[in-house]
Amino acid sequence: MSSAWPESWRVLDHGIRSGRYTDPAFARLEYDKLWSTVWQAAARLDEIPEVGDYATYDIGDQSVIVVRAEDGSVKTYHNVCPHRGTALSGGGNGHFPHCKIICPFHGWRWNLQGQNEYVLERGEFRGGQLQDSDVALRAVHHVVFAGFVFINFDRNPQPFDDFIAPVRELIEGLAIGQMHHYWWKALPVAANWKVAQEAFFEGYHVPATHPQLEPDSADIVMNGTPSAEAEAHFAHRNVHTEKYPHGHGRFFAGKKTPMQGHVRQAGDPIEMMAARLNLLVEGMDAMVLKEDVEIVRSLKDKPIPEGSSLGAEYVKALYTTAAQQQRPMPRPVPEILGMWGGEIFVFPNLLILPQAGNAMIYRIRPDGNDPDRCIFEIFSTRTYPAAVKPPRAEVRKITDIMDPEQVLLIPRQDFHNIPRMQKGLHSRGCKQIWLAVEHEKMILNMHQELDRYLKGTAVDTPVAGVSVA
Repeated sequence: MSSAWPESWRVLDHGIRSGRYTDPAFARLEYDKLWSTVWQAAARLDEIPEVGDYATYDIGDQSVIVVRAEDGSVKTYHNVCPHRGTALSGGGNGHFPHCKIICPFHGWRWNLQGQNEYVLERGEFRGGQLQDSDVALRAVHHVVFAGFVFINFDRNPQPFDDFIAPVRELIEGLAIGQMHHYWWKALPVAANWKVAQEAFFEGYHVPATHPQLEPDSADIVMNGTPSAEAEAHFAHRNVHTEKYPHGHGRFFAGKKTPMQGHVRQAGDPIEMMAARLNLLVEGMDAMVLKEDVEIVRSLKDKPIPEGSSLGAEYVKALYTTAAQQQRPMPRPVPEILGMWGGEIFVFPNLLILPQAGNAMIYRIRPDGNDPDRCIFEIFSTRTYPAAVKPPRAEVRKITDIMDPEQVLLIPRQDFHNIPRMQKGLHSRGCKQIWLAVEHEKMILNMHQELDRYLKGTAVDTPVAGVSVA
């Protein structure tokens, strides 16, 4: 494969050739070599809370049904009737009546364990010797982790524990598995799936794309003359980016985030912090929620103890409130608290943006055979007080990504840029994209791992010594 690798598909030390985003042949190779063998998040458990519930996951021409069985376990099956190939689910999510999976074509029936219970005119098949085991539903490898159902089509997949090892401690420490549905949107985006997700792999874009979040920096970038003194305040310069084995990665700013009380504007520190966080509430309604801002304002007129800080007192107030509500929260240790406002990338297409008991999650998939389109899903999740029953996850399909009634400001600003990037990648003047060695290292790491799948050199060796300490 490598000897015939087109020049337009190459990954360089300092960039990516543009054909990886635009060539239909490259997209077909991804289906053949990546999506057919990689672990991928097929569903959230909140989609199937009750026995008999199912979720449909489509990737390319493959379809899987994720089912909640009678014993509360999760089952995953190829979405196909073994009789004539009819899809057992027509798509989307729903509930199998009477907890039976019934083919809509001829009425063949299975229980939730995938065992056949009825074949119309059974005696006409296989000389009257058709066995239930001959027509049992075909299972797909799956693992439940952190509230997700991960599936793998490979007959002998890489062990999931090895695959997830580089980021397992972070995800578990952030209580992602204890978070539940708040809202979920699916957006059709006119861009390659990699272009769409790479827009969120760095904070380098914030001054130009989200000027309301960094007004001083935005003024320098868009209007002013940069100076060393002014540029020193760019927020992305406080961000640490790390690449991990198996294509995973993360970035984080530690104490240099609004969630930790780091706000540069002059004035009342509490009001400045609340106002900054409120931009995230109004702009996303995901990682930071209205009640988080109210907790900031509850600190008004309360003295900050010697040796503490506004950020530390805010964290204490969050955890005190959560304890009173019996609401699960991330582990209160520096390496986990430092991830608030950051991002964890789970190869190949899952992004987790965590905060204080909340997280925004992105899942991006190719849309059919068109390399210029993808399906971009946003899951807003949170932990709930013990007295509150989490809602069932139901997707809202967005028809216009620029409609402020359907998509809030911050993602709308991102989606304004993403199709323009895809358009530019088709230009004869664009043979490659250039990557910043530090701020965009996760992009390069992702493509290098992608090539290991596409060239058949991806390995399943365990990752030893990985720690978030």
